[in-house]
Formats: sequence, C-alpha cells, structure tokens
Amino acid sequence: MTAAYPKKILLVRNDKLGDFILSFPAFALLKKTLPEARVYALVPSYTRAMAEACPWIDEVIIDNWQNQGMPAQRHLLSLFKQHRFDAVITLYSTTRVGLCAWLARIPYRLAPATKLAQFFYNHRLVQRRSRSEQPEHAYNSDLVRQFCRDLHIEPQPMPAPPYLQFDATVVASLRDAFVQQHGIKPTDKLVFVHSGSGGSARNLSTEQYARLSANLTSAQGHTIVLSAGPGEYEHAHKLASLLPNTPHVIYESREGLETFARHIAFADLFIAGSTGPIHVAGSLDVPTAAFYPRRRSATALRWQTLNSAPRRLAFSPPETAAEEDMSAIQIEQTADTISRQFLL
Repeated sequence: MTAAYPKKILLVRNDKLGDFILSFPAFALLKKTLPEARVYALVPSYTRAMAEACPWIDEVIIDNWQNQGMPAQRHLLSLFKQHRFDAVITLYSTTRVGLCAWLARIPYRLAPATKLAQFFYNHRLVQRRSRSEQPEHAYNSDLVRQFCRDLHIEPQPMPAPPYLQFDATVVASLRDAFVQQHGIKPTDKLVFVHSGSGGSARNLSTEQYARLSANLTSAQGHTIVLSAGPGEYEHAHKLASLLPNTPHVIYESREGLETFARHIAFADLFIAGSTGPIHVAGSLDVPTAAFYPRRRSATALRWQTLNSAPRRLAFSPPETAAEEDMSAIQIEQTADTISRQFLL
C-alpha cells in the first residue's frame, strides 16, 4: 500500500441483522475520519436494505454466504478483484472472506486475531470478545481505530446517535396513516412489543410479554403495537389473544426491512429481546427496553443497543437465578420501571 490514504475501503460484517446494525458506529467513525474514501459494506442479501439505508456506506456488495460451495467462493474472489480495494477491515472474521481477501491481494487486511482466518490478514487486533468486557459496537469500532493507528491518522470523535435516520416528514406521514388505519387515537403513545426472536439469546415467554404489556401505564394513553416479521406472525397473534383488555393492534411486516425500520422510527418505545429489530430501534435512537440472559456471550453489556443512554433500559435474570432463567425476571416491577422511564 502506498503512503497515500486508501481510497476504497471494504468493511465486512456479513452475519445477522443485529450484528450488522451494531457495526454502524464503525462505518460512521471510518467515514467521518476519511470522508474522501469510498466505504463499501459486504453483507448478505438479508441485510442489504439496512446497508443501503445507512448514511455512512457508499456502496453495498452482496455476499451469498449461505452457499458455501466453490462457485460462491470464486464469485466472492471475483468481486474482490474487480473492485481493487485498498483495504479490508473484517469485523467478523471467517476463513472464506480472509482467503478471498488474501488471494485478491488487497494490500491492507485487518481482522480480529482469532480463528484460523487471522493468518490471511497482514494486520490483526487482539480483542478477546468472548470475555464480553465491552459492547459489540465498541469492539467493531476498535478495529477502525486500529486501522487509523496503522495509517498514522487521528480518528475523529465518534458521532452521536442516531446512526440511522429517515426523513422526518415521511416518518410523520407514515405514523399518521398507521394511526388512522388502525383506529388509534392520535394522542396515544405507540409502544411496539416485538415478541419474536431470530437470535440465539433466550427471550421472555409469550405469557411474560402479555403480562408486561398489560401492566404498562402512561400519562396520556398508549396503544400496544405487536410487531412481527416473517416467521413471527404466529407469535404476535398468540400474544394478542392474551390481551383482551389491553388496547393493541398487530403490525405484520411484509414489505421488507426498510419499511419495518420506518415503522420503528415512529415508535415512542420499542420492547423486545436481544434480536435484530431492537438494534434497528437503537440505531434510530428510539427508546428501547430490552431483555437479555446473563450468559457471558449474550449479556446486556455485550449486546447493548446504539441509542443514547437515557433512551435505553436493559433487564436480565437476577443474580439469585440461573443465568438464562428469563422466568425469574419480575415482570410487574419491570413494567413499572419502563412506564416511569418512558411513558409517565
């Protein structure tokens, strides 16, 4: 790599939705520090819409990682060679990406110093993520800071939330249409409760979400919006059946992630387990209440949302309970805490 600053930089975070959303601060830090560079993101097709909506990403490259065969590997290598990247920063390291970056002879290659994949990189950063000593988004951003140190560049201060924004007029119009469609009072706060989970972390039961929803209180009135993505509609309808005396509507997201994100943007509060949509809400700086087990790899600290501190609450089983015993969370007390923080 020449002494000139790199012009084409690829950041790789090609796993699940929540993991990718938590890379937004890394993209923001890189783009703010090197505004003239063209920043690329390698993502699976599932998170493409969110990558294209992120203001810190200039171009999106699709990685069909579900297909692990040689044709997919050759296609990825071809993409790397075609774009002639100056640098690649792999936030989540896999052997196949590392091998392709090495074979494509990308001059600067940085990844966490873990797994066999690290040997395909000429720059590495020891992180010990398994210890969960800081948020995932901080681990991601630390790699960008290491990149800056290697280039003898002073990184800019981290931009403040939100890390994702939609046009305020568009979001307000969407809210008005949603309220009218569902017969909700315009003055009601909209409390999204997302009971489904595509992640690996333990979640509250449907019955717990029902008790939580029924025990929320607000000063000006509120309506529970039971949100659900593909494969989660049954969760929402089962939860609805347990709320006969609580004002609620069901929102089935059937028009893609970006449309779902635009709906989340007008939420007054978003409640969920440790799953992708809660991180979308956090990136928009929407107030969140999230539920996590205490298992070290899945803690509230490790998977902290991206919203500003006053806008997030996190709940986990008490120390007296097993680390994944979500039934030990005191729902009525939790509902009171959430109500006082965000609704009263």
